[in-house]
Parts: sequence; C-alpha cells; structure tokens
Amino acid sequence: MYMVKHFLLPIGFLLFSFQVVLGQKPAETLNEHEESYEWRIRQDYLYEVYIPKDMGDAFIQLNKLIDEESRKKFMSLSEEDAYDRLFFSFGRWIIHNWGFYGGSRFSHYLRELGVYHPEDMARFVILTYHRNLHRNPLNVKELIDEINAGKEKAIEQKLKEGEVIYEETRKRDPKDGDGS
Repeated sequence: MYMVKHFLLPIGFLLFSFQVVLGQKPAETLNEHEESYEWRIRQDYLYEVYIPKDMGDAFIQLNKLIDEESRKKFMSLSEEDAYDRLFFSFGRWIIHNWGFYGGSRFSHYLRELGVYHPEDMARFVILTYHRNLHRNPLNVKELIDEINAGKEKAIEQKLKEGEVIYEETRKRDPKDGDGS
C-alpha cells in the first residue's frame, strides 16, 4: 500500500501539471500576444514569483534569495568569470523566474533601459549585481552599450560565416492583427 501511494502521487501531480499547462493557450495572434504582454508587465507576481520593478528592487530580492556563503563565492569571481560560470544556472533562473521571454515588469524596465534580448538582460543583471556587491559604480549606460555592441558584432560574424540553406517568402495573413 505504501508503494502504491508513493507511486500514484507523482503520477497524479504530473497529470494535474499537464492539465494546467494545456489549459494555458498560447497567443495565436499579434493582438493576443500584445494583450498578454501588457497584462504581464503590470503584475507584481507571475506564477507566484515576485518580479522586481527595477535594479534596486532586483538587488534586494537577490540578497534575500542568495545566502551569505554563496554571495561570497560570487564576489570572489571576476565579472567575466561570474557571468561565464553562472549564466547557465543563475542566469537561466533569472530569465525563467523573472519572465524575460514572455515579458514582465522587470524585463519591460530593462527594455526601456536599452537591453532587449533575455540573455543580454541576464548578463546585465549578473554584472550589475556583481558590481553592486563590490560597491563599484554600475556604469549602466556603458555596460548596455558594451552588451549591445557585442551582440551586433556576434550577429555580423554569424552572417559573415553563415550559409543560406533555404529561403522562403510568405504573404502575411491580415488576421494576424498587424492592420494591413
């Protein structure tokens, strides 16, 4: 009986999770996407996770979430090592939990600063948090310019080295809500 309970509980949880996920229909049109985005950027919480409103709030939240020992290890790294070593763990957590792909009030704030791609947003947060812990100037404008210049350079390099495999031209569907 003990094994049956412990076996059925995870299966029941998975079935419930699938119902919740399947019940959330993705946006099908541009208008639905924009409405969803506008709703998300006004929320303090998304999926029961608090979303910071700005950098100061993000630093406060990170200080609450990260224990002292982990903060000291993070501080012992150089800026670039902090980003390189932690992007696929800490950076992914930030992207996912703070809604950078679907939009959130924090991602919207970062877009208004000039950081547009979710991975660049995570890099920006990691580097500014590292600087904040060290009490160094954040140099936000310079950092954003550096991130965007690096992104442009990487895109140019890929285009230069890349090869077009297949090219297709499609007509836009007027039902997508773009007004044409």
